Amino acid sequence: MLKGKTPLIVALVLGVFAGLIAYSAVKKKESDVRRGWNLVPVVVAAIDIGEGTVVTFDMISQRSVPEQFVTSSVVKPDSASYVVNQKVLVPVQAGDPLLWSQFETTRAAERLSAKVQKKARAITLDVGKSASVGGWIRPNDHVDIIGTFKDPQTNENVAVTLLQNVIVLATGKLTGTTNVNLIPENQRDYNNVSLMVIPEEAEILVLAQDLGSLSLSLRNEDDVDAIEERGRATINTLLSGQRMTVLAAKRKALVEVIRNNTSTNEGSRTP
Repeated sequence: MLKGKTPLIVALVLGVFAGLIAYSAVKKKESDVRRGWNLVPVVVAAIDIGEGTVVTFDMISQRSVPEQFVTSSVVKPDSASYVVNQKVLVPVQAGDPLLWSQFETTRAAERLSAKVQKKARAITLDVGKSASVGGWIRPNDHVDIIGTFKDPQTNENVAVTLLQNVIVLATGKLTGTTNVNLIPENQRDYNNVSLMVIPEEAEILVLAQDLGSLSLSLRNEDDVDAIEERGRATINTLLSGQRMTVLAAKRKALVEVIRNNTSTNEGSRTP
């Protein structure tokens, strides 16, 4: 039997504990009720927009709606510029949120020729994921083009870098200015890339693609230098290992330089 003030203390502790549990349960319930009702901004029609109308900035506005009603199909304010100058496929009433599905895709409006510099040419190469750095190559990237052929004199396979520092204009139907929100997800993958080259290089690539297989190697966006002396990779260089030993030493020196530069840059940063 508990004696004296002990039962009161125990009852008080249990009461406080029960109160905390009840308070926690109430707060959780409030949080569950409020979840999804936080307001987020979306793009809406400022006026009634008829079917086939080209949207301008003065036709759109911004309004806050509960986040539970906002999906990836709703146009957000930071993407408003992508729908300006686009044609709506259906009529939209003033105050309605704008949806990506209400617009024509930018593929119909884009012209790749407008992205090709004068005196240059666009050419498309068929590449799979393994030949395009696992699909990581994107428009505006810089790449080198490596060809694998059979040497007619020795009848052995040879790999050689054909072109360096080539600009990628498009991957499949996507360019550097394409808004991927307007492209169905199943159409964003690609099995070809379009490159910007000069006419003579286009001839080389057409012949090279017919004679062998081509792969792309991805460059750092700031690495635009061309390496003048380049050897060829043959079966003999693979089996002998002599060239690979030289290249390994070269790569080690390059990686050390990169590490040193990175350490210096990080050390010079202001905390």
